[in-house]
Amino acid sequence: MINNNQHEKDFYQTLPKNQYKTLMAGAIDESANLPKPSKPVIKSVLLKQLMSRLQVGIDSEQALCHQLNHEQIHNASVLLAITNEPHPKLMLTRRASHIKAHAGEVALAGGKYEDEDGNNVITALRESYEETLLDPNKAYIVGQLPSRRSKAGLSVKPIVAIVEPNQKLVPEVGEIAKIFWADLNWLIDAHTQEYRVETIFNGKPTTFLTPSWQVAGETVWGLTGRIIASMLDIGFDRQLDWYYKLVD
Repeated sequence: MINNNQHEKDFYQTLPKNQYKTLMAGAIDESANLPKPSKPVIKSVLLKQLMSRLQVGIDSEQALCHQLNHEQIHNASVLLAITNEPHPKLMLTRRASHIKAHAGEVALAGGKYEDEDGNNVITALRESYEETLLDPNKAYIVGQLPSRRSKAGLSVKPIVAIVEPNQKLVPEVGEIAKIFWADLNWLIDAHTQEYRVETIFNGKPTTFLTPSWQVAGETVWGLTGRIIASMLDIGFDRQLDWYYKLVD
């Protein structure tokens, strides 16, 4: 692993003057002849279905850009990066054990909004690049999910992207301990397992139960689990009761 902070300033040089750069500028100019990332040939029926569900009422890439650009700015954004292949996979990370927030927990790549971002899409792409070196030019944005509230009270906007498979990803040593993948078809049908969480609430030791998945030896729960459950509901009609049940 390396420290990807050295690449933070490279992000905007890596990002070309395409639809995302246009988004960052805060305006959509239909007369501007800007190059756009080429629309990939979608290699999975599942991805086609997810795209169609996310883009209900949206009839063009321009309309999608317009929608994303006019979405309110959220405190943070995360990227649901799904590989474009016959058996798509969702990228997940495990946070480093030494960080203050969400240490050791499974998370989607992402983080807090910065003024230079200009919109939620750029936040998600920038943070994913900084944390994993996921190339923003190999990520095709297909939509967004409803925002969620983190346990810290932050409003988090999930952005969905189809990404080229087999990219060379590198976890950022200061934040990420591991990058791994969840098979999308498996997630759609997989049963959740009740996960026991012990924490401090209002100054007292508290235990609660919540749904989770076991993926690559890691436990997927909490905000990440709720966001994935939202994608499964919208994209594939898989409805999950995502609860937090106190243990007496």
